[in-house]
Amino acid sequence: MSSSDVLVVGLLALGGFLIGGVVSFWSRNRLVAGVLAALAVLALGGAILRLVS
Repeated sequence: MSSSDVLVVGLLALGGFLIGGVVSFWSRNRLVAGVLAALAVLALGGAILRLVS
C-alpha cells in the first residue's frame, strides 16, 4: 500500500466523518452544518482527484 493510497483512504474517511457532522448539526446550527458540508466536499473531491490522476 503506497502513501498515495493511504492519503485517499484518509480523505475518504475525513469526508465521511464531516458528513456525519453535517447530519448531526443540521437541526441545531445550519451555518456550522454548511461549513462542514463544504469541507466534506473538498475532502471527497480531493480523494477523487487523487484517484483519477
